[in-house]
Amino acid sequence: MGNCWCLRAALKELKMIGGTKEGGGQEPGGGGLLFAAKRQGEKLPEAGKEEVAVESSVMANGEDQCCLKEVLVTFQSCLNDQQEVLMDPYIAGWKGLVRFLNTLGAIFSFVSKDAVAKIQIMEDYRSGDQKDQYLTLQSMVKYEVAGNLVDLKKAGEQPPSGCRTILRLHRALRWLQLFLEGLRTSSEDSSTAALCAEAYNTSLANYHPWIIRKTALLSFYVLPARNAFLEHMNVGTPADAVAMLEEALPSIAKVYDITQVLYAQHNLLDIP
Repeated sequence: MGNCWCLRAALKELKMIGGTKEGGGQEPGGGGLLFAAKRQGEKLPEAGKEEVAVESSVMANGEDQCCLKEVLVTFQSCLNDQQEVLMDPYIAGWKGLVRFLNTLGAIFSFVSKDAVAKIQIMEDYRSGDQKDQYLTLQSMVKYEVAGNLVDLKKAGEQPPSGCRTILRLHRALRWLQLFLEGLRTSSEDSSTAALCAEAYNTSLANYHPWIIRKTALLSFYVLPARNAFLEHMNVGTPADAVAMLEEALPSIAKVYDITQVLYAQHNLLDIP
């Protein structure tokens, strides 16, 4: 019962993670995280049937499902003939990813809530006076770097730049890419929680404070079994989902790689 209660508390507190700053401080309204982390303690519980059954309600019902294939295909339209990343399809792809993550309940709210805020910032840039400068990722970087608009030293000293905003989405995209690739290549009896945790520890965890890392890792234990998760993608059987991922993931990987190289060229990968 102790572990079961702990999982409930963790999922409840995940709703507040979206208000946590990346540096470890908290935005107004996020005060419950430290209390939750103290209750959880250092050790993560073993995943068991009782915990999964109790928290099965985090899976949304059928009417809330979205087809992940349609979401991932959006990223296939991100690149133009010059291999530049088009901003509008990139934003649209992230909107779809947020919809999919939200169908899983509070488990991924630590990513989806932050992504929503970042999407809004980029939509504002795309509708602003300098919208043409934000047509592609490449034009945005060129414009902001040349105009000293990138907040290179400390976040908060000026409005969030497009470069900083996309970097946060870029890091989260890497986690999702690794997680979905793990689902695609793993065996039927593989642990979804373990696959998700491995992807998270390899990517996003490097940029999150301790309190978010521990709560996020704990929440992964209520993820459904691999085949159930694949069916939740709403593309057919688990085999259909694996085939879809095999087709769609290379496009996401290409968008990620182009972004990574561009940011590395301009020393933008460590924007605070």
